[in-house]
Amino acid sequence: MKPAASRRFCVRASGPVACFTRPEMKAERVSYEVMTPSAARGLLEAILWKPAIRWHVHEIAALAPVQWTSFRRNEVNSRAVVGKFDYAADADKERAQRNTVALRDVDYVITASFTLVPEKTGPEDNLRKFEEMFERRLEKGQCFHAPYLGCREFAARVEAATEGLRPHESIERRPLGLMFYDFDFGGPGEEVRPLFFEAFLERGVLRVPPWEQVIERNGRRP
Repeated sequence: MKPAASRRFCVRASGPVACFTRPEMKAERVSYEVMTPSAARGLLEAILWKPAIRWHVHEIAALAPVQWTSFRRNEVNSRAVVGKFDYAADADKERAQRNTVALRDVDYVITASFTLVPEKTGPEDNLRKFEEMFERRLEKGQCFHAPYLGCREFAARVEAATEGLRPHESIERRPLGLMFYDFDFGGPGEEVRPLFFEAFLERGVLRVPPWEQVIERNGRRP
């Protein structure tokens, strides 16, 4: 039996730059055309994350036209390690110049809900409690960390979506190709695997399939 879901929330996220990196581009960062479900989930979790709830993204509406921008940045090749005192991010061997193809002036409305995780739910936990908590935090602009659009350096402005917002694109159905959905962490001792789905933009709206359907199409674990 499916667990009960919360009501659907509509959250507007916008910003001057966004990069939802395609995993097949290893050396240079190239963004998908639209925010991915994984990025939307991360943005919602920045506002409210608790072990007792799990977010489900249903739709992502693009209010602004797709516009591209590209730039070069100096990036480091490795992370600083505790105990490695001679690490220097500005050393030539630790630095590489990489190109980024990103989106600019993005504006989305994310429609999502959450369900309770039975094994993590306490006796006082219920859907209404977390609904009120999310509404309150969104209204006050509270978050656990700064919401971002794909990369942490691309900050997002987040607010409750008002009525009357319409997607920019009017094309009936446009294929976006294979898009990253999220990670399947499996159980203890199992390998983490990426999940993908066939994405379409229908009149400016990316409709996100449910988790069970994506798991089925990516092949269940043996």
